[in-house]
Amino acid sequence: MTEVLNPATETTITEVAGHSVESTKDAIGRAADAFAKWRATSAAERAELLRSFARAVDADIDNLARLEVAEAGHTIGNARGEAANVRDVLNYFAGGVERHLGDQIPVAGGVDITFHEPLGVVGIIVPWNFPMPIAGWGFAPALAAGNTVVLKPAELTPLTAIRLGELAVESGIPEDVFQVLPGRGSVVGQTFTDDPRVAKIVFTGSTEVGEKILVDSAKTMKRTTLELGGKSANIVFADADLEKAAATAPYGVFDNAGQDCCARSRILVEESVFDRFLELLEPAVKGVKVTDPAQEDAEMGPLISAGHLQTVSGFLEGVDVAFTGQAPSGAGYWLAPSVVLPRTPRDRIVTEEVFGPVVTVQRFRDEAEAIAMANDSHYGLSGSIWTRDIGRGLRAARGVETGALSVNSHSAVRYSTPFGGFKRSGIGRELGPHAMDSFTETKNVFIATD
Repeated sequence: MTEVLNPATETTITEVAGHSVESTKDAIGRAADAFAKWRATSAAERAELLRSFARAVDADIDNLARLEVAEAGHTIGNARGEAANVRDVLNYFAGGVERHLGDQIPVAGGVDITFHEPLGVVGIIVPWNFPMPIAGWGFAPALAAGNTVVLKPAELTPLTAIRLGELAVESGIPEDVFQVLPGRGSVVGQTFTDDPRVAKIVFTGSTEVGEKILVDSAKTMKRTTLELGGKSANIVFADADLEKAAATAPYGVFDNAGQDCCARSRILVEESVFDRFLELLEPAVKGVKVTDPAQEDAEMGPLISAGHLQTVSGFLEGVDVAFTGQAPSGAGYWLAPSVVLPRTPRDRIVTEEVFGPVVTVQRFRDEAEAIAMANDSHYGLSGSIWTRDIGRGLRAARGVETGALSVNSHSAVRYSTPFGGFKRSGIGRELGPHAMDSFTETKNVFIATD
């Protein structure tokens, strides 16, 4: 049994039984058996079942949100949005089922056509930082493409995934088509990668674990989609709307207490406006309301666990903290938002993913140096560029080696657009109009007509 704690109060919510190797293998076997029937389900019926699932999620949004607040410490407003995202992702890919078209290719002597064939059983391994939406980003396109799914939630945050599994069955999805298997990563997740009946692994988490999954999956030639770490840059040019850039910067990094692989945790500011930007940033940081995430006006909650709080706090030892925001005292894994002025570009706090409410601010001289500094990382997931010069914005966007960029915004992820990273931030893309392709194989068929 695994104890599930509320990170805002340090109290036990419940205990959840974890799956063993044997029970995980049994679930995979049942998913493999269910695959033949699910892939043969007509496109119209599969689409309607996904829409039914979406309606069930919609009716349960408040309950799902409360579970997310309790187990993950998300603010109630964010949690409602995350539950709604699962609903919207299901509806989006339900609309793609009947539009997932192959090609007719002109060739001599006959007709050539292609088909998208589902892979089989897809194993999805979900992290604790955004348990609901990231689960949906995996299972919605996988199911839409005709695959069956076994999903492992994080040990710290299994409750919303378990509830989504219940809602799937209640809405008419056949029970063995979508299964939620709580348990340890070294048991359930490892079984996913070892079992040859699992055709694909979708993993979101640390780069180190992603590397192991990639190596282990290669032994059975599994397909993989890996969304891993990030150390994203927020580039602020001198001609930007500085007031808006500074006012929004905290929400580009401190959302979900900085436990976000897309967090813009490196702010790069053109030197001519560096001091002014810091003046504007300080009240914005101090104004972030860090409080009980169940309160409607909460803007930031706690870190996920005592261990993670200790890890993040360790990054603040021996560094130059320019200023901090506020955080509650007493029970809960709280840490005030912190702004650090690094001493060198190679400082650990600049190069490593902190995964907490900590941001560094550095100077750059010109556009070329800004791009070079942004690219001076083995990560490349997200980022922002602030400028009134659209030409510069486009040049910088093309120059920065990252997968999802925003100009004059911190918005990085939409279910209708592709999401994924460069370099050690991952392999493959989730979401968007082509996401279902990654859950299928392309089959080519030539029909002779002479």
